[in-house]
Amino acid sequence: MSSAAVSNVHNLDSLRNLVIAIGRGQANVSLGTKAHAVLAKLVDRPGDVAVSTISELASSMGVHASTLTRLATRLGFAGFGEFQAVFREHLTQDGPHFYTRQAGRLLDGTTIHEPLSCCDLVTQLAQESVRNVVGFLQQLDESELQQTARLLAHAPRVRIYGIRQIHSLVSFLNYGLNLLRAEVSLLSGPGQGVAESLAQMTHGDVLVVSSLAPYSRIVAEVAHAAARSGIHVVAITDTRASPLAAAARHAFFIPYESSFISNSMGACMIFCEGLINLVARELGEKGLKALERREGFINALHIETP
Repeated sequence: MSSAAVSNVHNLDSLRNLVIAIGRGQANVSLGTKAHAVLAKLVDRPGDVAVSTISELASSMGVHASTLTRLATRLGFAGFGEFQAVFREHLTQDGPHFYTRQAGRLLDGTTIHEPLSCCDLVTQLAQESVRNVVGFLQQLDESELQQTARLLAHAPRVRIYGIRQIHSLVSFLNYGLNLLRAEVSLLSGPGQGVAESLAQMTHGDVLVVSSLAPYSRIVAEVAHAAARSGIHVVAITDTRASPLAAAARHAFFIPYESSFISNSMGACMIFCEGLINLVARELGEKGLKALERREGFINALHIETP
């Protein structure tokens, strides 16, 4: 990549778009898998990149400082300092989140010599989830959200797919969308395999897929297969280096870093709640009637206690 090409990467949004383009093989620069993953993590943590030293960032990512320098020069920057300036410029334009990020960094740097109390441990997890929520809010794009809500509201069919821990997330999204419209279900229903369920979808249908690192191979393969057949793919994942992002028409990136024993799901759940509300607003009266009809059956079958 020539030094002149850096003019095309003039802000954080340009860098984020570049990560997606590299993953899809559509960029004029190529990166190895490890370097691509590092770049994706950097653009998803703009506050940390802006205020940290190169040594601090390298240590937090488990790489050598020279790796970050080589990455910056590979992208056409004169060095890491010029690369970091993109993030610092973004920080000055993003004042409302500065103190939240700094508080997060303070918490990260606090050394606790004694075991946390039960309440403190839960509080720590909650604070980490708050930082993850702030992380995805910083990356939201109005147009992407609007287009996704319209797709989920009006597509002939919506199918949702995720496995292992993410199954709980996709089940929640499936339940919420089913409150508002018909023809929404998990991709692989009872008695059907994934291939059979995918074969029932056609051009114009929507498939929502979700996976966080370490990614489930089958979810990525299903996403790519669906995209090749003309199905609109919406991905809920963690970074732009995710194999789901390359297949997605719309992708949303939710941080999950925390001290939880597995991937933290708090921020993902909040994002899905927001997505369901956007679909409800898009459907308007039609969505309200769907809710009323469901309530009628709930009352008729005496499902809920007084």
